[in-house]
Amino acid sequence: MAMDDRVAARLDRVVAEYEDTVDQLASAEVLADQSRFREVAERHAQLKPIAMAFTEYREAEAEAAEAVELRLTEDDPEMVAYLRSVAEAKQIELVQLEGDLQKLLVPKDPNDDKDVIVELRSATGGDEAALWTGDLYRMYERFAERNRWTIEPIDVSPSDTGGLKEATFAVKGKGAYSLFKYEAGPHRVQRVPKTESQGRIHTSIATVAVLPEAEAVEIEINDNDLDIETFRSKGPGGQSVNTTDSAVRITHIPTGITVSCQDEKSQLQNKTKALRVLRARLFQQQVEAQLGERADVRRSQVGSGERSEKIRTYNFKENRVTDHRVGLTVHTLPQVLDGDLTVLHDALIADEAARAFAGE
Repeated sequence: MAMDDRVAARLDRVVAEYEDTVDQLASAEVLADQSRFREVAERHAQLKPIAMAFTEYREAEAEAAEAVELRLTEDDPEMVAYLRSVAEAKQIELVQLEGDLQKLLVPKDPNDDKDVIVELRSATGGDEAALWTGDLYRMYERFAERNRWTIEPIDVSPSDTGGLKEATFAVKGKGAYSLFKYEAGPHRVQRVPKTESQGRIHTSIATVAVLPEAEAVEIEINDNDLDIETFRSKGPGGQSVNTTDSAVRITHIPTGITVSCQDEKSQLQNKTKALRVLRARLFQQQVEAQLGERADVRRSQVGSGERSEKIRTYNFKENRVTDHRVGLTVHTLPQVLDGDLTVLHDALIADEAARAFAGE
């Protein structure tokens, strides 16, 4: 199958721009201007892998076409068979090269290498939603372990039934955001709850918000803009879990964003963690503003928490996990809940690459 003409034209423009950067880097004018030289060199480095891959694609395409053309005029059966094998091999190569180009055309998210702040909330479903939130927390713990990232709890609120009403935690490790970002949204579970005596399947929702963690140099917070409160940490059923007012609630007055942290015994440590979450939310808000968007990203990620909204469904009776964004269903529920999200993420990455390749 031939490449779409619009995509090919787009790639031709990339090759032309790349060749232009080669000429510029050799010009005395650019060499004399270090700022301009760095700018052109950076663009050259960005375009080179795409230009090289597309040049290789064009060469393989020409060789495949030549083999087909020669086969039509060839009488020798052995030569016909050889040319057929060449054409088939080149078609396989073209498919592989097109896949490489799809990945290369995906714009790199500047936040991909950052650590992340993840916020889990039990939504529709009462006690079962809280139990499901706890299951998701454990799934992400295992997912982080598989990738050799570390999880740092920030604010975890247990429910009376052994689940979690909500949980905020940091994931630290190179590339954490590049994969965790695909987890943002409502996660729906369909199963017979532990609390259900009649054996009826119950549907619940837990929401996941994922924010890239910002460095202090990226987001400066004015102390005068903060309203800081302290209170006693609470556990399941509302009982106090320590005897000092170590828990911290910080409100950013200009935006109204409120963050709480009670995971540490030290008030100072809780304040430090809460500020990290606040900084991540403000960073995300800044990114929105730069993109000209007005909707709150966290709200767009988690939706309203209704059962009809979901990015993924986990059906225990059918041993099924379905990602609704790409229409992928796998029957490996235990493995997924054990943190093996590779197949799901590969499909989402491939879909993103295909859409970028098509210019969407």
